[in-house]
Amino acid sequence: MIWIVVLFSALLLGALTSPTPSSAPSNIDEGPCLIDSSGHTADCLGKQLESVPWRRFPSTLQEIDLSYNKLQAIHADDFLHLPQLHVLKLQFNNISHIDNDAFKNNRLLEHLNIFNNSLQEIPAAALIPLVNLKELYMSNNLYKHATLADSFSKFGKLQVLSMGGPLVMGLKKADFQPLKNTRLQGFAIKCSSNLSYYEPGSLEAIQTNQMGFDMAIDQRPHALLHMLRDLANKTFGVIQFRNLFEFTYYTGEKDIFQGLQDITAGQVIFHRGKFNENLLRMALMNLQIAPIQRLRLQYIDFARSPTFVDSGAGSSITDLALDHLDLWYISNPDVLRFDWRFTWLNKIKKLSIQYVYFNSVPCDSWIEMVGVQLLDVSNNRLENEYIFNQRCHYKGAMPNLHTFNLNNNELTSLKDLSLLTREFQQLQVLDVSNNKLGSAKNSRDCVWQKNINRFIAHHNQFESEALRCLPTTVHYLDLSYCGLDQLDMTYFEKATNLKELLLTGNKIKFIPSRWESPSLQSLALDGNSFGLISKESFQDMPQLSRLRAGNNPYHCTCELHAFVEDTVSKGKVNLTDWPWNFRCYHPEAFLNTFISKYLPSRVACDIRLVIIISVATTAAVILILMMICYIFDLPWYTKATYQIIRAKYRAHKEKLAGEPGTFTYHAFISYSHSDADWVRDQLLPCLENNRNPYRLCIHERDFMPGRWIIDNIIENIENSRKVIFVLSRHFVNSEWCNYELYFAQQRAMGKTFSDVILVVKEPIDPSSLPSKYCKLKKMLSTKTYLEWPQQAFNSSTENMSSNCPLQESMVGLIEVFHSYSGKEGDKYKLSKAELITLLNEELPDFLTSCSDTALVDKIMTNLDNNKDGEVDFQEFVNLVAAITVVCNQFFVDADKEAKK
Repeated sequence: MIWIVVLFSALLLGALTSPTPSSAPSNIDEGPCLIDSSGHTADCLGKQLESVPWRRFPSTLQEIDLSYNKLQAIHADDFLHLPQLHVLKLQFNNISHIDNDAFKNNRLLEHLNIFNNSLQEIPAAALIPLVNLKELYMSNNLYKHATLADSFSKFGKLQVLSMGGPLVMGLKKADFQPLKNTRLQGFAIKCSSNLSYYEPGSLEAIQTNQMGFDMAIDQRPHALLHMLRDLANKTFGVIQFRNLFEFTYYTGEKDIFQGLQDITAGQVIFHRGKFNENLLRMALMNLQIAPIQRLRLQYIDFARSPTFVDSGAGSSITDLALDHLDLWYISNPDVLRFDWRFTWLNKIKKLSIQYVYFNSVPCDSWIEMVGVQLLDVSNNRLENEYIFNQRCHYKGAMPNLHTFNLNNNELTSLKDLSLLTREFQQLQVLDVSNNKLGSAKNSRDCVWQKNINRFIAHHNQFESEALRCLPTTVHYLDLSYCGLDQLDMTYFEKATNLKELLLTGNKIKFIPSRWESPSLQSLALDGNSFGLISKESFQDMPQLSRLRAGNNPYHCTCELHAFVEDTVSKGKVNLTDWPWNFRCYHPEAFLNTFISKYLPSRVACDIRLVIIISVATTAAVILILMMICYIFDLPWYTKATYQIIRAKYRAHKEKLAGEPGTFTYHAFISYSHSDADWVRDQLLPCLENNRNPYRLCIHERDFMPGRWIIDNIIENIENSRKVIFVLSRHFVNSEWCNYELYFAQQRAMGKTFSDVILVVKEPIDPSSLPSKYCKLKKMLSTKTYLEWPQQAFNSSTENMSSNCPLQESMVGLIEVFHSYSGKEGDKYKLSKAELITLLNEELPDFLTSCSDTALVDKIMTNLDNNKDGEVDFQEFVNLVAAITVVCNQFFVDADKEAKK
């Protein structure tokens, strides 16, 4: 609030140092000016313009800023087409002339600023059309007189008027008469630094809430008596005296501030100028009588008076009762003790001493400030040993002090600070921000006043251990920007009344999991260094309702997502900077992504769901594997493989050395025990009793007694050139036959089963075989097998003997036919494909090639008597007979040729 008053007062005096450009939601570059999209505002500030670019202006303009340019004149056409104009800023140009008709079409103009130009006279004629004018700033121009024209009496809406300049030598009684019926909010007058005259009554006509004088009375100090007399019995919000004595210190004995006693004002400001003890005493002696609430001395050049003598009788100022006393930017700290006493401070309620740069506080000053409730000594050079003097007696000092501001000094010791303030019985607010507090060495054995409930210590350098030295009775604690990298939970366990905590801008790397603060309601953790935060982080803060935690390097994880979901959805804790200050820092793929847009899947974040899915998947896989094992008989294959490995291992142990011998048997016959009679009575005689007998191995006869059955099977299969399988229904159902078939398959790997011979004893449908016989199914569908002819062989083999070659040839002929017939089409007939296969495999020497389709077709046509496209057994015999006759004729001819 005080700075607002200062700014307004400075504005009244014309002490504008920088412009405020008009703002607009968006701008359009229209030549040298920026015009907002609505066409209401034009910003031409500082464009080095020498004339008004009125052709560029739309007629809808309401505000134009042409300040800080090089304008020299305002012409009648410059603003003629702008009837909606409300604000016109022309300050800081070089305008020396304004046409009388310059504003004739701008009757809605309310704000006109022509401050700091080169006008030779007040442009009264040009201002006549501005009947709605509210604010007129025309000081700091070159006119020599401050006399207002009668037309100013018509400005009934005028609220603020700033006038005068460096060439105005004085004021006359008639200067402001046109304003006698106008009630202003602010009036400021500027005169030459060498005031030549002042007619009494010059300011009587002025009625205003805020009055500003910018005039030096170095040459005519008694003029101040007449000015104050003209303002007597009036009430003002603010009276400001600027540069009362600009070049010299007042050394006269006459009290030139006598008129202050008759003025009622909310605040008196002495801005700039030279003061000594005599002048300051005169002002204060009158102010302690006058009904003044606030006094401010700012930017004062204070110096000791060479004629001042301290009589030792005490100060003459003992009854200065003010709500506020502000001592700002004073060049000499001696101003605090200008009369060697501090009694002038004992009835001050709020005392602010800023930028005075004093570094010591005398012991007697603490005793005199009995009425001070707020003491602001910020922005000085106070150090520990100067502000807390162990030789001083502090008991009973500052009995009414409520707020103590030590911001921006040179303090380093929390302990000394606690010893100073522990006697301030009413102290509740302590501000020690922007100091050098926080070292563990200077933060031990602190004893604080128990009434302190607000402790402000931002912008210090705190070590974690120094937190233990803070007052534990606080409700509000500000430790922002203190370089903290971790928190000491010992302090927070004791600070049971803490409701609001600010830790913004530190280096905190993690949030303690057991942070107990039962009364905490508001917490600020933004701008730190932690990346993890979870629901459990604040579970021991039941009263927490506001949390600011943005601008941290967050790791976007499920834990963070759960915290955000829980916090936002429940609404118990309000994230005050959500969502714009919450961004991902890790992982790199999500860098700078808003956390509100980080939406991981439920499966990725819910561990229970992951476990359920994992268990269900595992169970399903196990079930599928069990089904596969059941369907494809994997247990059986596993068991068989295990038996092979065991048999191989035993064989290896029994034969540690030596090379394997030759085959012992021509063939190993695998058959079911139920087919043993058939094998002994029919198969063995055919193979073992012919002209070239085969050595065959069957388990009933050739297995070595006492050995493992598996060992016998594997060894005899390995010792046999071929393996003959007698396939029947009994074979399929035999466990040992299954083993023998599997072992034979293992041996035949990589040989395309050339060592395996299949003899089908009885018709078997390959599709009816169990799934574990997949290899057998494949062999039946791709490999030629022998199908034993039941009726033919049953009748013929009974009378067949090994001494009947013709009968054996006939049996062989029958076997060959039936081994190729029936694979496709009729079982007892040969198709064209079957005939080709038979000729190639059984008569390779007689027919060198059957790849000639024409030859095959010719043979097929000659044999197929009944024209059914197939060759039956009788037709097949005709073929064999024909070939035999041809061969016999060849034999006879060859024999005759040999005899010749």
